[in-house]
Amino acid sequence: MDMREASSSLDTLVSSFNARIMELQELVLARNMPSTSMPDLTAMDSTLTAMESQIQAIKNRLQEERSAIPKAKKLIQLSLHQQKKLHHMLANMPSGMRENVELSDFGVNASFNLNLINQNTLTEASISKDETVFVPKEKKGRRHAPRWYVTALELDSLSTYMRGRLTLDKINIAVNEMAAHADANSQLIARDRKKLSDTEWDRALELRDIAMSPEVKGKHFLLEADIKGPGLKLDNTGKATLTVLRHLGRIQEFRIGFHRIMTLLEPQ
Repeated sequence: MDMREASSSLDTLVSSFNARIMELQELVLARNMPSTSMPDLTAMDSTLTAMESQIQAIKNRLQEERSAIPKAKKLIQLSLHQQKKLHHMLANMPSGMRENVELSDFGVNASFNLNLINQNTLTEASISKDETVFVPKEKKGRRHAPRWYVTALELDSLSTYMRGRLTLDKINIAVNEMAAHADANSQLIARDRKKLSDTEWDRALELRDIAMSPEVKGKHFLLEADIKGPGLKLDNTGKATLTVLRHLGRIQEFRIGFHRIMTLLEPQ
């Protein structure tokens, strides 16, 4: 070993020795530390414990937010899907449905605001066959009549002879008016006897008998005699409209006593 290596080894040994001496000095100082410094250490320990608790709370909150992300994504996806349906329905809604329709029944005028009706039933039936959205059902016996509108694709699928001069607006206005008549019949059946005149009571009894028949029970219905316009009348255009609706599975017709009954069907 030459002198240079020996000197380096000695320097290393001296440095190690000095470091050991400093450690011993620090230990002696810590041993002789006055008792008044202990509260400082206790306060520091409490602060560190509080900080650890806050950090753990933050971690828990982040975990909750991370777990909620998939649910939020699913909600956004469903909302966009519903928005697409509503835009499609609005684009296909006949302009005439925004007008007020006046219906007269045995001398008793019943005014139906189709805007208000459509607000309650907008999502009851989708415009497209494969995308059907139902509104939550109300109390038993208080459901609105179904408004299963015809799509442009369905109208185009009809033969030229059957379609004739009918338009999508005319057909869907007829759907809406028939549903309004069916709603009026349901309301009359459900009304209290004390609130009805003799004529209305006779009408209600007649409707109740029809409602209890096997063909109609549990369905919304109207009588052929109810069809008085303004959008749907029993003229040639109205009869052609009823033929199209029957062909497309929107209505079923029955003969009960002296009355021709039409029940409104819902999407399956």
